[in-house]
Amino acid sequence: MSATPVLQRETDQSSSESSSFELSLRDIPLPIILRPAQPLSDEDLLAFCAANRGMEIESDADGSITIMTPAGPDSSRLNQYLAAELTLWSRQAGGIVFGPDLGIRFPDKTMRGPDVAWLSAPRWNALSPGQRKVFLSFCPEFILELRSESDRASTVEAKMEFWLSRGAELGWLIDPRRKLAMIYRPGQEPATLLQPEILEGEGPITGFRLEMHHFWEYGISSTLRNIGVPA
Repeated sequence: MSATPVLQRETDQSSSESSSFELSLRDIPLPIILRPAQPLSDEDLLAFCAANRGMEIESDADGSITIMTPAGPDSSRLNQYLAAELTLWSRQAGGIVFGPDLGIRFPDKTMRGPDVAWLSAPRWNALSPGQRKVFLSFCPEFILELRSESDRASTVEAKMEFWLSRGAELGWLIDPRRKLAMIYRPGQEPATLLQPEILEGEGPITGFRLEMHHFWEYGISSTLRNIGVPA
């Protein structure tokens, strides 16, 4: 296994002008980890994400930034379907739907982004215009994650547990490769459904119904089997 590149940025303390953290990642093999000399401010991290739009970017409390492989076309197609279906429902039920470009930076400076999320209207309306232009600082009520072809099952399952630990009231993990869906509820073990035809919303998204046949059209591809990607 090749080593993960690590890049560091030193800050010139003598400069009277504030500097932004600017780096293009287009020509660097992914995944990579960046370790700035100092943790980035919200403004610098937001500018960094904007400069590298399309990348999957996360940051941890220690200031390190992880950049992962973007979703392939099939995962992107399914993500769009998820966001569209939830948006259609929310037009009647209320609330705000976010796609995979949403960044949530918590008070401890950990930043993550869900594939799809739903936030209730009262919580959205409580945000000022300025707060709506930066990272969200808290977890929406409902989180939906789709396992892509490059994701390890353990990684996306751990991410779902992270969302619950940060306040999500309900989480769905859809795994097309294993043809299953996992339902995450606070204080409970995940419930696993094998190739369900429909997922029924509950709690914050009561009344939402998601048809699932789109996700079961393809299992793990022969290419992935040949290169040894774990199921």
